Amino acid sequence: MGPVRGLKKRRKVEKKPEENASASSEMERSVDWWDALSKRMNGLQSPSKGLDKFKSVFKISRKTFSYICSLVMEDMMAKPGNFTFSNGKPLSFEDQVAVALRRLSSGESLVTIGDLFGLHRSTVSQLTWRFVEAMEERGLHHLHWPSTDAEMMEIKSKFEKIQGLPNCCGVIDTTHVTMCLPSSDPESKVWLDHEKNHSMVLQAIVDPEMRFRDIVTGWPGKIDDWLVFQSSNFYKLCDKGERLNGKKVEVSKGSEIREYIIGDLGYPLLPYLVIPYKGKELPEINTEFNKRHSATRLVARRALARLKEMWKIIQGVMWRPDKHKLPRIILVCCLLHNIVIDLEDDDVQDEMPLSHDHDSGYRQRICESFDIEGVHLRDKLSVYLSGKLPP
Repeated sequence: MGPVRGLKKRRKVEKKPEENASASSEMERSVDWWDALSKRMNGLQSPSKGLDKFKSVFKISRKTFSYICSLVMEDMMAKPGNFTFSNGKPLSFEDQVAVALRRLSSGESLVTIGDLFGLHRSTVSQLTWRFVEAMEERGLHHLHWPSTDAEMMEIKSKFEKIQGLPNCCGVIDTTHVTMCLPSSDPESKVWLDHEKNHSMVLQAIVDPEMRFRDIVTGWPGKIDDWLVFQSSNFYKLCDKGERLNGKKVEVSKGSEIREYIIGDLGYPLLPYLVIPYKGKELPEINTEFNKRHSATRLVARRALARLKEMWKIIQGVMWRPDKHKLPRIILVCCLLHNIVIDLEDDDVQDEMPLSHDHDSGYRQRICESFDIEGVHLRDKLSVYLSGKLPP
């Protein structure tokens, strides 16, 4: 995973056995927590007839919710805090996770979430941040670059099935998380991007199942895509030959294709990063390559669109966000996105629209930089896909 600016190391709190035992008993006592919580929530009826109401509120299934609870329970319950509803009744652990997930998935204000659950806005804020910190600590294994040859081979095989691109390891793309900053804010100009919005960048490398494999966030939206990429650990590892350095594929006698990722014209053409041919009047072979390249890139565009659609806290315009906390919220939304995929929560994924418009209003910015080895790789791929390579 690439760097997340604002992420800080936290000291782990050791818990005594009796504390863990009390956590388990708390879970047992909360078997019917959702039925009780849903009755308390303004405008919701008891979901006892099924799980549809649960999914409509939290965007995930009960199975996925339970798994997320198991991830964050130890860290969240280790911290002192007596959270109560407006009627004085204490929140169960599941109630606390539910409040945080509703905040992240709906993007509604602290006041709106507080009104929904019968909580003070400060309680909503505290619970959301506790959850974010716990997910950072316990959920990072859901966002990683493939660590085994078998895992990478499966990724490359699935990419090839999309449009025939051999030995492709990922698709890179960038989106903007917009913010609302008053002009009186001394930092407002720093975050003003090329489209006159205040925004923060999220760069992601995506696998064929729309899973995030590497992210970089925290940079102001005015920073061009290629500069964000060149700031990343991924770029540095590739440049040193320590990533995208796996087995080459022989496409004809004496002709091999190395591992690479693909991106749009906002990125440089490198020995391991392939972008489309630029121009309108292109030879047929290059036009065909661009079509296949574009169709494969849809995986990343759809992943980012789904991320924003499912975790709406980063979809709209965020009001005066903490610029140090926002990257960590973005990271946790990416982790949650991956968890839904990793747990094969098909019902949830099937209900999500296959949109690919994740950065509405942002025009493509062009990077003119190229490496001659990248030129050779792209030409070789173009000829291979045309079927004109010698056997």
